[in-house]
Amino acid sequence: MRTTIILKTASNYLLPVLLVFSIFILLRGHYLPGGGFVGGLIASIAFILHSFANGLNKTKELLIIHPGFLLPLGLAIAFLAGLAPVVFFDLPFMTGLWSHDEIAILGSVGSALFFDIGVYFVVNGVTLTIIFTISESA
Repeated sequence: MRTTIILKTASNYLLPVLLVFSIFILLRGHYLPGGGFVGGLIASIAFILHSFANGLNKTKELLIIHPGFLLPLGLAIAFLAGLAPVVFFDLPFMTGLWSHDEIAILGSVGSALFFDIGVYFVVNGVTLTIIFTISESA
């Protein structure tokens, strides 16, 4: 597949912009529309666009962690976010816990944010694993 210089250049600039935007969508998700699912899809789209423009091997070189490892990591984070109320406060599984102090930019941090981070990793890992597997077999 042949790509143009415009697509290659644009994808190199769009990758960090889309990744920052995906983090923004992730962090605003527990107050407004967004969250881990949409943020994970946007991050996956950034890497898929880069792989279409620059080739799958160059995109895999950019990834620090193999996408298949993001699946159990994300599941563990989401499960621990749901288990924390049971272990520490004797509350039901997946009860929302919120800090009393606000953090700059994030606001009041709660267990929903950590659950969303887990979902972010799972969605990113699943999407990239599927797309990379399809691209390698084609």
